[in-house]
Amino acid sequence: MLFDKSLPKIALDFFHINIFKYIYMKETLEILKLLSDESRVRILMLLEKTELCVCQIMGILNISQPLISRNLSLLEKAGFLGNRKQGKLIFYTLRKNMPKKHSLILSALKEALKSEKILLKDVESLNDCEEFRKKTGRCDMETFLEYMKIRHNARRS
Repeated sequence: MLFDKSLPKIALDFFHINIFKYIYMKETLEILKLLSDESRVRILMLLEKTELCVCQIMGILNISQPLISRNLSLLEKAGFLGNRKQGKLIFYTLRKNMPKKHSLILSALKEALKSEKILLKDVESLNDCEEFRKKTGRCDMETFLEYMKIRHNARRS
């Protein structure tokens, strides 16, 4: 190979190390860019607690289904999430075997945001949502739209 003959081995090693560092930095920056969206961080913090389907996340965060689905898709493609199907529903969870840099970034986020009011409210809403699901005995879009309506009316009172 022409490249190997024209450069001494030390220069090639230096070149390969710098390329690796550059690629690693680019990947890390892409992850940080992905996590610069508040909704995505809120979703990750909820999924850190438990497995959830799209309609549950909608009910908890009060965000539209298309936006939730898009964010879940981006987080899954980036390597943060796994899923399983149960009938028509898809349940999402944090991947157990996510890449190390993902888990380090997620741990840092969790620590840095542990007392954020919006995330504490999300956990409270998660608990309310779970109670509502247990009362109705159902987990579907209709149930969580009903939950969102009740929750919205409760906030107005």
